[in-house]
Amino acid sequence: MTPARRTQQERRDQASAALLKAAAELVVEEGVRAVTLARVGERAGYSRGLVTHHFGGKQALLEHLARTTQTGFVPGLDALPPGLDRLLRLIDGYLAQLSEPDVLSRAFLVLWAESMTAPDLAPIFRERDHAFRDDLRQEIVAGIAEGTIRADVDPDQIAVAVVGQLRGIALQCVLDPKAVELAGLRRSAAEAWKRALSF
Repeated sequence: MTPARRTQQERRDQASAALLKAAAELVVEEGVRAVTLARVGERAGYSRGLVTHHFGGKQALLEHLARTTQTGFVPGLDALPPGLDRLLRLIDGYLAQLSEPDVLSRAFLVLWAESMTAPDLAPIFRERDHAFRDDLRQEIVAGIAEGTIRADVDPDQIAVAVVGQLRGIALQCVLDPKAVELAGLRRSAAEAWKRALSF
């Protein structure tokens, strides 16, 4: 039996995924300066021209990589109502993902760290962190409204603190994975935030 031919969209999606994975591998192995359209295409088994066709240029490729790596990072959250429980699940899920991070997640963290000294990357990651803080702030506001989070907490400050904690732990996991015992840390972090935010 002859296998069904893939549609043009399926081929496009497969090529795009392969190109993003190749870019992520280069970022993780050698840093953002190693990412060129030619190297990405070669690593993915495509031409430089296909990379240009899909993404336009290096900046657009890196922007797409940053956005793709954070989409649906913690599965199952959509089934929970906003508030304290979903916030704690997000924190736990974020830390759980660090136990076996894929190349896209590691690339995001490397790019995030490099954005401190890379003017082209800084706006992308400011926007990503702003969106992450906004999501967290919404959970905190919902928790205050439902009465599971104390009314005297500042949602903006808590969101900054949670992002700082999670990104800091993630960077430590990339830098020195043996130094971070994630199972215990997951319990400790969720419990600490529950105590800090609830009555």
